[in-house]
Amino acid sequence: MQQEQAPTRFLPLAGATNFRDLGGYTGQGGRPVKWRRIFRSDHLAALTPEDQALLAQLGVARAVDFRGKAESAAYAYALPGISYHPLAIEPTVVQRALELQRTGRQLTAQDAVGLMQDTYRGFVHDNAPRFAELFGLLLASDAPTVFHCTAGKDRTGFAAALILLTLGVPRDVVMHDYLLTNTLYRRPEGMGSHAPEEVLAVLWRVQEEFLDAALHKVDTEFGGLQAYLVEVLGVDAGAQKELAGRYLQAAA
Repeated sequence: MQQEQAPTRFLPLAGATNFRDLGGYTGQGGRPVKWRRIFRSDHLAALTPEDQALLAQLGVARAVDFRGKAESAAYAYALPGISYHPLAIEPTVVQRALELQRTGRQLTAQDAVGLMQDTYRGFVHDNAPRFAELFGLLLASDAPTVFHCTAGKDRTGFAAALILLTLGVPRDVVMHDYLLTNTLYRRPEGMGSHAPEEVLAVLWRVQEEFLDAALHKVDTEFGGLQAYLVEVLGVDAGAQKELAGRYLQAAA
């Protein structure tokens, strides 16, 4: 018997290169994450009318924007029929890279990796309220939602990892989803041209070491994902059960 084809994970939009679905991964109890409920993306300010029509067809009702204030002001958007939820996480990598350069030292790829790891550790503690708010939205309604930052790789990548891990998706699968950015995302022309290409190649891509730095902090400083969800993000056992009910397919 021919198996029904699963929906496509990647949705090719003209105005975004990293728009994809978190559905289909196997979560707790062998139950797959529902398709067409939770999407992740790079920023949505360049969507074409055809792109917007596709989002409407998908039923996307909410957009969660993790960009900082200057980022979202520079590339603002309003999409018909989609409620907008700014959860600003200010970018720190570029600022810290410039500070290093001001000391007169040429930035290396290894410096950039260290900066990215520090950024991800910052997500875990400094930006926890924003990720808690994301979970609050997912608990308030299962209306199809897209969350994004500028490139859809770091702030968005950590958020996606938290959601998938909470739903019981194994870490190696979560890492695989995280690394898809390197296949999909296209860096805008002329961005960050002040830095050496070897540094830009780090800053505009993702590496296992980045997400590992955040998850290691969750494990060592907060006692693991469960404790972090409950004590830091306020997602207790009841909320986790609610999330599983909303976003995992029913057991066969």
